[in-house]
Formats: sequence, C-alpha cells, structure tokens
Amino acid sequence: MNKIYQKRLSQLKKNLARKPYLKFIKKLFKKFPESEIYLVGGAVRDTLLGLKEQKDYDFVVRNIAPQSLNEFLEKIGQVSLVGKNFSVYKFYPQGKKLDEAIDIALPRTEHALNTGGYKDFEVQSDYRMPIKEDLARRDFTINAFAFDLKNGKLIDEFRGLSDLENKIIRTVGEPKKRFSEDYSRMLRALRFSCQLDFKIEINTFKSIKENISNINKKRLVSNKFERVVPSETISEELLKAFYENPKRALELYDKSSTFEQLVPELLAMKDCLHPKNFHSEGDVYEHTKLCIENLKSKNFRKQFKDNPEINTELIIAVLLHDIGKPLTIKTPEKDGTDRIRYNEHDIKGAKLARSICKNLKFDSEPRESILRVNPENVFWMIKRHLITLHGDINKMRAATIEKLFFNKLRPGKNLLRLLYIDAISTIPEKGETDLTNFYKLVKRIKDLDKLHKEKDKLPPPILDGNEIMAKLKLKSGPQIGKLLSILREEQLQGRVGMEKSVKERKKKALEILEKYSNKLQDARDKDTNNIQ
Repeated sequence: MNKIYQKRLSQLKKNLARKPYLKFIKKLFKKFPESEIYLVGGAVRDTLLGLKEQKDYDFVVRNIAPQSLNEFLEKIGQVSLVGKNFSVYKFYPQGKKLDEAIDIALPRTEHALNTGGYKDFEVQSDYRMPIKEDLARRDFTINAFAFDLKNGKLIDEFRGLSDLENKIIRTVGEPKKRFSEDYSRMLRALRFSCQLDFKIEINTFKSIKENISNINKKRLVSNKFERVVPSETISEELLKAFYENPKRALELYDKSSTFEQLVPELLAMKDCLHPKNFHSEGDVYEHTKLCIENLKSKNFRKQFKDNPEINTELIIAVLLHDIGKPLTIKTPEKDGTDRIRYNEHDIKGAKLARSICKNLKFDSEPRESILRVNPENVFWMIKRHLITLHGDINKMRAATIEKLFFNKLRPGKNLLRLLYIDAISTIPEKGETDLTNFYKLVKRIKDLDKLHKEKDKLPPPILDGNEIMAKLKLKSGPQIGKLLSILREEQLQGRVGMEKSVKERKKKALEILEKYSNKLQDARDKDTNNIQ
C-alpha cells in the first residue's frame, strides 16, 4: 500500500477518535480487550480515494458474544436489533443527536434465495467468523475493504486497492452469481461508474448486459404481482447516476441495454430524422445526447454563472424533452409535408414524459432531496420548451412571463435552462446557432425583475377584486378577472405602479380600469343590440 493511502487511513483513525458519538469504540476495547472492530463499506473506500469524509459509518465487531455486545450498547445508548438473525445493531449513543443510527454488526454470511431481491437472503452470523468471510458477501471489490481500528491495518482480500488505483468497478467473485443474488447491484455498478468516473470491468459489464432484463422481474405477493427490485430502488439508482454524471449515465444506460428495460421510449429517438438545415448534429437521439453533454459545458456555466448548479429534475426534463418527436414525425416522402415536422410533439412528449416519471416513481425521493423529480414539473417544462420558437418574444404579455418565470410553484428557472440547452444543442447546417429569441426572453425577465427591490420577486398587485368592485361599483363576475389581468399587465409593463405613494398608485390604476371597464361595457351593449 502506497504512502498516500497510509496517510489517509491514519488521518481517518484520528478523525474517528475525535468524534464524540464514536467514543463507544474506546470503551468497547477497554471492556473487551479481545474484541476486534472494523470500519467497512463506503467510508473506507472514500477515505482511500481522498473524497469528503462520510458522516455515516458501518462497523463490524468480532470476538464479542451477541448478548454481551447488546448489553454493553444498551448501557451507553439506545439500541435495536435489525431482523431476527441479521445481527445488525442500530445504535444511538446517549446525549448525541444523530440523523441516522450507527450500524454495528457481527460478522455474517448471506445465502441468496435466488429471487434477485436485495432482502431475500438467509443470514448466518457468528461473532468468531473471520472478517474475510464477511467481506466475501459484498458486491464490488472497492466496497470490500475493512479497516482494523485496533491495529490501524487495511484488510483487502479481493484486490480492491488494485481496482481503486486502476479505476475499475469489479464484482467480488463471479459477476452473474453476484447479480443473481441481488438484481439492483447491476444498477449500483452503473451508478458507481458515474459517481466515481470508473470503468466497469469487461466481464462485469458483459454480465450486466446479459442479465439486465431481470430488473423488470415480478413475483406474486398476496395475490398481486410486485417488482422483485422495488421501483423506489430503481429510481434512486437511476437518478443518482444521472445526477453524478449525466453524459456517462446516458452512455452506460444505452450500452448496457438498461434503457431498453426501463425507458424503451427513449430508443425510438434513434434514427428519428431531423431536418439537416436545422439539426446538423444528427437524429433526435444525437440531439438529446448533445443536450445532456451541454449541461456540463462552459457555455452553460457562463450563461448561468450566478447559479450553475443543476438538479435531477432539469436533467430528466432535458433527457425527455423531445421524446414526443418519434410519435409525431411527418415527412415529405410518407406524409406529403413541406419538410420534416413534429406537430404537437411538445404536448404529446410532455404527457409521455410525465407517465415515464410516474411509472418509475421518480417522485419517491424525499421532498428536500436534490434527486427528487416531480412528474408534473417535468410535464410543465416539456410542454413549454418551444416558447422561444412561437411568435415574437417582445410581444409576449408581461403577465405570461410572470406566470412562467416568477411563480414559486413552477420551475421557471429550470425552464429557462432547458430553453438554453435546447437552443445551443441545435446546430444549423449553415451559420451559427440562433440564440436571438432566448436573449430577448432573458432581457424581458430582467426588465420585470427591476420592478421590485427583492430579487426574483415581482411587486404585489395594486388592487384586488374587492377593491375594483367597490370603487367601480361592479358586480362579481368574469369582468373582474379581466380587469385584474389588464391592470397586472399595465403594472408589469411599467405604465402604472411607479408612483411614489400607495394612494397615487391606486388612483392611477382606477383611472386605467375605468377606461377599460367602459370599453368592456360598450362591447357588451353592442353584442346585445346585434342580437336584438
């Protein structure tokens, strides 16, 4: 082991000793001198890689009988046993507030029931079992490390360090067997490849491609069929992969045939033609690939330099924004159109994208999670991803821009980013990419933003419906809604609302509304006379 790894592990040991909620380790060694404690899992891997230290730790304890360990932990905190035979203790130290319990386990082996479910194992634990046997049940070599806290020694029985140095994802043991034990491990391999920017070892990847169809397997439970791998697990792995590295995730999910199993609708974009004069980058799938790549581009970071971070909801919207094109394509050869067209692909694509997000349960992540994807937000963005192509941006009502980009209930910022990504990924056969309408829209948004001192917040309406009815002596009805809309447009255009006092603003607003109210009344009288 090289000096860098030794230094990182030495620092890890010091960090663990300093953490108040891990004081139980020192107490345990003192109470049970013959005991062995190992830190296992991602914390060891990430330490070796020099990544940010994790907050969650998993420990394996040897040479302490289960009853003795349980009694010891109960005296210094709260403890519960996971499962009857799992021998995993969820431990909360006294006086220490932790978001999650500390996992403390006895060495154990797992025997798969050959269902592919990640919980379908027979577990056998033995506090005297060698640590090597416990590590042998783990998924990938880079996750099969154990750090001996007593001796400060790294246990690496499966060439994990070698794979770490060579940036390789490889299963512990034979890939097909490891994946047949738990089908979700195939998605974990893809996710780790994206997260760590590692290659997947050739036999491991080959096995994923050969066995990925199992990810859709179902079984009969209580008279109904359920997924062997829960949709929530599939969703979490897919979203993590695309969040960590959108470009790599797209490539891996395609080459491994995972899209074929989970989102086959995406593959219909392959060979779905684009008019070359507008899209010299290639077919719809190639355009989508370029869009995904541009999420991490210098141009994107420059355009959104105030907040260049992207969330998973935007990534999924970019991935699916043109999924309606294969459903709506019309060509001169087959349909007699003047050119290749995709009428209403925005609307049909939005509906299909929403259905995909719901089926894969992308909204199962916690509300505060950056991974969470709201299907309705994806629908809303894709439905509107052509607004810079429809009409003159300068003639767009200010109230429409307000609804799109200043409504906290809508992902307006992500919509603007989607519009930009789509535009810079549309490469004309001649000339440069046209961003004229996009920049017109940005200017309109900035102009509206200047109406209020608070960033991203427009001024409140000058009058409400009750005030309009009282001042103009009007009855409740559709006319009030029209007048409110008219007044808001006038306010957002800067023709009212700039007066110094509230009284002056309301007076000017009423003068404007009286004129419009009279026009509306004249129009109604004219319609009545025509009917008579």
